[in-house]
Amino acid sequence: MKIKNILLSGVMAMGCLVANAQDAPKTEYVFNPHWYVQGQIGAQYTLGEVKFGDLISPNIQLGVGRQFTPIWGARFSINAWQSKGGINEYSLTDGAKVGKEKYDWKYISPMIDGTLNLSNALCGYNPTRTVSVGLLAGIGLNVGFSNDDAVALAATAATHNHGSENLTYAWDGTKVRFVGRVGANVDFRIDDAWSIGIEANANVLSDNYNSKKAGNCDWYFNALVGVRYNIGKTYTTRTITPPAPVEKIVERIVEKIVEVPAKTTDSQFMKKASSIRREVFFTIGKNVINAEGFKKIDEVAAYMKECPEATVTVTGYADRGTGSAKINNRIAARRADIVVSELIKRGVARDRIIKSSKGSRVQPFSDNDMNRVTICIAEDKI
Repeated sequence: MKIKNILLSGVMAMGCLVANAQDAPKTEYVFNPHWYVQGQIGAQYTLGEVKFGDLISPNIQLGVGRQFTPIWGARFSINAWQSKGGINEYSLTDGAKVGKEKYDWKYISPMIDGTLNLSNALCGYNPTRTVSVGLLAGIGLNVGFSNDDAVALAATAATHNHGSENLTYAWDGTKVRFVGRVGANVDFRIDDAWSIGIEANANVLSDNYNSKKAGNCDWYFNALVGVRYNIGKTYTTRTITPPAPVEKIVERIVEKIVEVPAKTTDSQFMKKASSIRREVFFTIGKNVINAEGFKKIDEVAAYMKECPEATVTVTGYADRGTGSAKINNRIAARRADIVVSELIKRGVARDRIIKSSKGSRVQPFSDNDMNRVTICIAEDKI
């Protein structure tokens, strides 16, 4: 008997621990829009026909950016230093051979980039993530100057060589050209303010950039490493206490409206209820239905089957604590769409469903997290 009592006490203690773990408060991160500054140094490869190593040159980049949401941001940067070009061996008019020639010039390139935090987009917002991957794309100007070596080489070729067309586009003075850029970056978090990053980007310009006539666009590629400093607090935290199970609350409300005999079946209960309300909850930034959500959709579909005159209003919401109004409108509409789609799969006619989306303009619950929800209200015609 003592052993039995000890085992029973142990099981009860474990049950208490599990319950406490389920009801324990959790910490949520709330994104703060913020500015940042960035400094990088690396190397550039200017696409050409001579040996790869002969076209490598130093490169620096300074930038200032704004992170508007956990996913989207913008950056203004200045990329500068040096580009290189070259021509292969050619023959003079007297038959003599001249070996390959290399030349370089200076440039400065102001750019505006749009940035995408791919890690937050795919895995959810987490400001303490150690490694973050991002993408960028932008446009700007390339201001080239000090192209004296190419100009002199072109003049020599024109005097002694029938193949002077190699440097047909040799330019002098200062030239301004449009440039487009795409790239990717990987950031390694040190703390809330500092991170170390690696960036690779590809830049495309007109055929005139490297002084050679090629019949296609010119390219240069940058590989950079540097540091980033976030200005101000990038996020705040708040403690969320899990709410009581919503399903139990709904059941008590229904019981007050309809007196159900002890032996009444679920089908009879659904038929007698004048209306039912079910909430399908979602995680932050998602419109994926979990097992509990599917169960509630099944209950709404069963009610609609038992009450052929009933209609159901499906309203999507998003929490006001995260995301912009535009993002919240989109995610709320998707949450309503997915629930409507599941109801139709379960045989509910489309003309019996009224779909609505409130975004984050309306918050049906006082707890922020509970507003990531689609609410279904099915009512029978009396």
